[in-house]
Amino acid sequence: MRPEEWIGSITTRFGEANLGLSQLTSGEMLRDCIMVEPENWLGREHLDFFGASTEVLVKLLDPDQRLPVHFHPNRKFSKEYLSLGHGKTEAWIILDAPVNATVGLGFKEEFTKEEILRLVTTLDSTALLASLHKVNVRKGDAILVPSGVPHAIGPGIFLLELQEPTDLSVLLEWNDFAVDGAKDGHLGLGFDCVLDALRYSPISIEEMRTLISHDNLGGTSDKHIFSEASNPYFRADFLTGNLNDIDSGFAVLLVLDGVGKVDFSNHSSIAVSKGDALVIPSSAGSWGISEACGLVCRPPLPKFANLAV
Repeated sequence: MRPEEWIGSITTRFGEANLGLSQLTSGEMLRDCIMVEPENWLGREHLDFFGASTEVLVKLLDPDQRLPVHFHPNRKFSKEYLSLGHGKTEAWIILDAPVNATVGLGFKEEFTKEEILRLVTTLDSTALLASLHKVNVRKGDAILVPSGVPHAIGPGIFLLELQEPTDLSVLLEWNDFAVDGAKDGHLGLGFDCVLDALRYSPISIEEMRTLISHDNLGGTSDKHIFSEASNPYFRADFLTGNLNDIDSGFAVLLVLDGVGKVDFSNHSSIAVSKGDALVIPSSAGSWGISEACGLVCRPPLPKFANLAV
């Protein structure tokens, strides 16, 4: 149902001890390496503020069928009910999509908890899917999905997903999907409880404009992918391959096109080509990519982190 790859992950799947962790080419687990040398990987400022957490999870998703309508709790709910320090605000960067591809993002109108609970318990997938704004997407689009907002992804959309470093999903429907939503769709809390984390208010057209941007994967200038609303959670930039000057710090780089190299101020150059993914430690120093373009995903800056909800 959900082919996906987790990149640079020290996060495990919900309820699992090791599943989801990333392995380096050396055979070592990234999480173990960071625990041994946290300052080397994360940098002193990051380590002092966040501890030995990368604060970001990067995924590649390539679903061959529509993903079910679902949502993710925010930090306040996760702390109160799951004793976790993160919720799950996420964002998508569309790498490829079929013609007329769509995603669902937020309710079109106001609902009550009782109304949604009835749709969930009666397995009314048609009504739940119809309740969402339908957004047409194409390559280069980027969509920020705040915690609590219900959403769904259409079939055939290949995307990079950034998110807070948790695996917290609440299913609102699961007909025709290889999952037992009645058992596993509510984080072990029961739907009556977990639906308190859902946003029932609709997304306005004005708000939608702050969540969606277009044409992010081209041009001759580097660009920030998301609006300021993403700053408390993660950063993403498109790099054109013109010897960029990226500050030192933990980063995940996905090479989208070309054959080139990554130069570091404190490390020898690394040859890269389309499809490569690099996990870059803070100790590598400032860096840039040449003769290839890509996406760099990074944790939030400490100065913005207190704005997270």
